[in-house]
Amino acid sequence: MNEPVVEAHGLGLRTRRGWVYRDVDLTVYPGELVAVTGAAGSGRTSLLLALAGRFVTGHGTLRRTGPAALGYVPGATDPEAGLTVAEHVEERLLLVGRAPWRRTARRRLVVRCLGDGGYPGAADQLVRELDTYHKHRLGLVLARVERPRLVVVDDADADLSAAERADLWAALRALAGECVAVVAACREVDPAVPDRIVEVSR
Repeated sequence: MNEPVVEAHGLGLRTRRGWVYRDVDLTVYPGELVAVTGAAGSGRTSLLLALAGRFVTGHGTLRRTGPAALGYVPGATDPEAGLTVAEHVEERLLLVGRAPWRRTARRRLVVRCLGDGGYPGAADQLVRELDTYHKHRLGLVLARVERPRLVVVDDADADLSAAERADLWAALRALAGECVAVVAACREVDPAVPDRIVEVSR
């Protein structure tokens, strides 16, 4: 079997106010889609950021192989309101060193990234005009640009219609199909949708 992309045993974070999350055991392989569930305040977001190497942990062990990228994590990866969708993709390409020198070639690559990522909206739309669903879909495009082995996404069911939730999970499944490990946090999910569900608690 392939080597796990991320592996956590007894993972936890405790502050002076108590546990943020505790006793998390999680192993995710390339191509797997895992849902992390829990009530509001259960530490789902902190756990996701820790899995991606963006947040500290205090207990247990965490091992990750390869780069990790964040999809849409409200409060942590909110896109810049005054930029367009295309400008965000171009900025990310520049940041990771994938942008061609010639502007025309760069624009073509932006269009290709949006198409390959299945973005369902207009490239010239300002982010301030996007709803939650389109912010999630943009977040997945931006994450793909980084060519990660792990992508984490938060609130995969918040402020979305039933059709939007189904479409977002289908996009997450498609991303996992590219041999990427995907971990998405939500309050609840149909057990048939992800490969596995891990519940977190304080």
